[in-house]
Amino acid sequence: MATTIYDSGFINLIDGTELYITPLKIKYLREFMVKFEEVKLAVNDHDAITKLAECCLLTMRQYCPAIKTMEDLEDSLDLPTVYLLLDLSTGIKIKPDDEDKSVKEQAEEGGSTWDTLDLAKLESEVFLLGIWKDYQDLEESLSMPELTSTLESKREIDYQEKKFLAAIQGVDLDAQSGKPDAWEEMKARVFSGGASSDPNDILSLQGSNAAKAGFGLGNGLGYEKWD
Repeated sequence: MATTIYDSGFINLIDGTELYITPLKIKYLREFMVKFEEVKLAVNDHDAITKLAECCLLTMRQYCPAIKTMEDLEDSLDLPTVYLLLDLSTGIKIKPDDEDKSVKEQAEEGGSTWDTLDLAKLESEVFLLGIWKDYQDLEESLSMPELTSTLESKREIDYQEKKFLAAIQGVDLDAQSGKPDAWEEMKARVFSGGASSDPNDILSLQGSNAAKAGFGLGNGLGYEKWD
């Protein structure tokens, strides 16, 4: 089954130039997230949109370095393309036609920060692979989806090596560590539409899997009235 690490797509500049957009590399994402905090502090929607445009200008350092100023950006992208660029480059989704929430409110709800992420620790673990000459090289090479996918694969390889060595000594590492069965994880992902890999997660209880359990999302929670 084909899988992808991240979503990507194309945007078209006003002059017809087509740009292929993938998630921002960490080097540029750092600058973007600092600037994005200003969107949340905007005084009104007009100010928020202006700050968003400034965020998009930072992304052009990766996608189109020729666009260097706000004037260049305004001559190159219309507003719908700005919103599409934000979605493809950072995963931040802004709906300009949302009648219930302003752009500023959507930014406050949808924008992540570095505050809860120990990026240095994650980068240090991946850096041990010995592929990059320094951390700057790593941040110029990887986006966050690529970093997390690489880290996940590294940890899985490390675990499989430990599992093999333990098996030689007659120890079932899966049983002792409580690591879930890979087949059960795959079924959970299928039943939840990719939303969960935990076979005990309620999101995996859908369709035929839900029927076996007696309930589930999409099937409704039935009840009987007792006299």
